[in-house]
Amino acid sequence: MEWDNLRFFLELSRAGKLTVAARRLGVDHTTVARRVQALEKSMDTQLFLRAAAGYSLTEAGRNLVPQAEAMESAFAAIEKARQGQKDHLSGQVRIGVPEGYGTLMLAPQLAELTRRYPNLGIDLLAAPRMLQLSRREADIVITLERPERGPFIISKLTDYVLRLYASLEYLQQHPPIGGREDLREHGFVSYIDDLLFSKELLFLDEIGKPGHVALRSTSILAQQQATAAGAGIAMLPSFAADADPRLQRVLGDEVCFTRTFWMLMPIELKDIARMKTTWNFLREKAQANQDALMGHISG
Repeated sequence: MEWDNLRFFLELSRAGKLTVAARRLGVDHTTVARRVQALEKSMDTQLFLRAAAGYSLTEAGRNLVPQAEAMESAFAAIEKARQGQKDHLSGQVRIGVPEGYGTLMLAPQLAELTRRYPNLGIDLLAAPRMLQLSRREADIVITLERPERGPFIISKLTDYVLRLYASLEYLQQHPPIGGREDLREHGFVSYIDDLLFSKELLFLDEIGKPGHVALRSTSILAQQQATAAGAGIAMLPSFAADADPRLQRVLGDEVCFTRTFWMLMPIELKDIARMKTTWNFLREKAQANQDALMGHISG
């Protein structure tokens, strides 16, 4: 029995779909199917039930999992000893994350992770929507809303703050803002309500309905660019807006919201070395960047 075939078997048992297992292994989905079929032939037994929704284990397949996992652990230990800690991690990890945090914070941080582990591949899905673990869109998901249930490892990653921002040009050309009541005289840049992907991003009702929403976008980065160009006032993450010299805070801490990023991973992935290492790295970087996330400006 070839270990390589067992490796493909394990990944498919965890993923449930050929395409997901193939992505994690860095191969074509036909390779996964061929390897599993070869294993079934060598054992003269069916290990998976095939259906339109994906692959599920037969009783024989379930019985094989703990033995294959023991071999996986032994093989990983051998590889670690042979190659050293720096090089032993390999394979793909797909991370789903809200657009602003993924683009402005994680993208440069993950470059460091790939330097640490040259054989590790990262897929960063930074999108203005919530990615679903249940649909296997990603291996690790950072989300604004904590799920109430599910077969996931769930951990609070970090809090972050959002404040009001506008360009200096906009502020010079419009009535002064001394308090919340003055905001009614100004135009805002915000989300498109019916395309909003999280209720955690509903801000305008809490600060008083503005008289006019000048520009709306599903993208927080597009909102920031429009605000910097003078389109209006926007509620932006301080980790993004404070680093933009074109923007100034409006009303300081008088209007300040705190939100939380949660990190999720399917339970069946928790013991895979590349997943654990990536998970811990994301936590490490969030902790190291608390000043930026909480909008603490030095000086």
